[in-house]
Amino acid sequence: MKVNENNFIDQLKLKNEKALVYVIDNYGWIINSSIKKYLYNLKEYQEECFDDILLGIWNNINSYDETKNSFKNWVAAISKYKTIDYKRKYHKYMQEENIYELNIPSKEDTFEIVTKNELDKEVEQILDCLSSEDKKIFIKLFVEGKEVENVSKEMNIHKNNIYNRVSKGKVKVRRMLRK
Repeated sequence: MKVNENNFIDQLKLKNEKALVYVIDNYGWIINSSIKKYLYNLKEYQEECFDDILLGIWNNINSYDETKNSFKNWVAAISKYKTIDYKRKYHKYMQEENIYELNIPSKEDTFEIVTKNELDKEVEQILDCLSSEDKKIFIKLFVEGKEVENVSKEMNIHKNNIYNRVSKGKVKVRRMLRK
């Protein structure tokens, strides 16, 4: 039997799985809206919650009364309360979590990470005026602190060429910084 708008509720009551597919296709957006509203930051629970809401619809379809409410509103109510239950479950789990077992970086580590990221961005912006090869030379010499001889060997460029590129690169960087 083909499931449609006129018979899907009866087919759900008869436990026809095609009716559940119809519900997913036509009312899944309501379920997803509720999940995104209440579990937006709990990605690991969203799929499980979606399945649990469908199970709730499947198991409780006999309690649905079309004289009291539309099916759309009934699905929205089940979705809302299931997602709130999941949110409570998550908060209960977080309260039981031992803070000493969590891998939370110290203030110093966090400061170092943030500062390093900011400095990397600034260095990248400053060196944008150089060619990619000149950028590599500058980073190896001035960020990584390598010797000219080592950079010369690594990049297979003569030392005099490195000195010339650095000299010209410094002029370009100074010009860019003045602007």
